[in-house]
Amino acid sequence: MRVPSLHNRQRTKQLLAGAAVGFCLSWLLFLYMFGAMQERQAAKLEKQKKVMDELKVQLEIWQEEYKELNKKNLHKLTVQEIEIDIINYKKYGIDDSQSIFAAKEQIKEDLSVLYAKDLETVYSHKELIRQTIENKRLKINKRSYSLHVKEWYFYTTVHIQLELGLEGG
Repeated sequence: MRVPSLHNRQRTKQLLAGAAVGFCLSWLLFLYMFGAMQERQAAKLEKQKKVMDELKVQLEIWQEEYKELNKKNLHKLTVQEIEIDIINYKKYGIDDSQSIFAAKEQIKEDLSVLYAKDLETVYSHKELIRQTIENKRLKINKRSYSLHVKEWYFYTTVHIQLELGLEGG
């Protein structure tokens, strides 16, 4: 076997030198493109951070205004519904739900003036409402019953829990 001559390796040297120069140029091109891309990303992140900060400030302003409006509206709440519960009707042997429903509707009809009234006004007249309910006499199954207010809750729905009492007993 013969050792190849030096002039045949010239082509290989040129190939390797070209590859090395190409590698260096491509590396520099990569660094330039990567740097430009990172610069654009950094600028975009700064812009987004600035927008986020502005939105946070706007959100805080909106939340403060919302809280103030809620405080104002809390004082202006009105009665929208009245719920009546009669809790001890089974004690007196009243088994038909129609009679209980009719009794509840009579009481709701008496209290219908409370609808759309300011909650503060309704609460301030709670004793008058209590007297109105307790002075009411109900006729269920040919018996007369009186009512006693057990519990009540005032909000947009006034929830009143009543006890029946046999009239004269």
